[in-house]
Amino acid sequence: MDVYEDDNHIYWERLRKGDKQALFALYNNTYSHLLRFGLKMGSNDELVKDCITQLFLQLWTKQATLPPVTNVQGYLFTALKRQLLDQLAYQAKIHAAIHRMTDKEAENELSYEEMIIRSQQDEEIKHRLQQALKALTPRQIELVRLKFFEGMTYEQIAAQTSQTVKTAYNTIYDAIKTLRKVLK
Repeated sequence: MDVYEDDNHIYWERLRKGDKQALFALYNNTYSHLLRFGLKMGSNDELVKDCITQLFLQLWTKQATLPPVTNVQGYLFTALKRQLLDQLAYQAKIHAAIHRMTDKEAENELSYEEMIIRSQQDEEIKHRLQQALKALTPRQIELVRLKFFEGMTYEQIAAQTSQTVKTAYNTIYDAIKTLRKVLK
């Protein structure tokens, strides 16, 4: 072992015993080497710097369970490589999800002309429905509203309107038949 690695080994052992100063010393002693290593992996410098910081934070939080290591620099390079690969995979997943979302939005976007056509179609449907409703009696309109807009059962409608269940059913059935005929 060279002097550099001897120092790292001493810092590592002190770190394992909870010495915060050893963590800082190890960081200062290995930072430039780790940065160069990360950049050689093809990552951008911000990502590499973030991963180095994360690596040393993890070392501190796991210091009590860190194993004894003979080649500290090799251990740190391997840990940094894992950290970078995890981050790159995570970023790729995020990028893919964003790409899928923007593709779906592009598919769902309507042209101005399509929006006008749909708006006109909606207006036409509303107008036809209003005309069809005029063909119903006030009692039929009331029962249709209770059944389809308020979600009541035939029993609830009968109880609320003081009719039999059969009368409520027949009134709604006749109203639907009339609406179908007018809307054809």
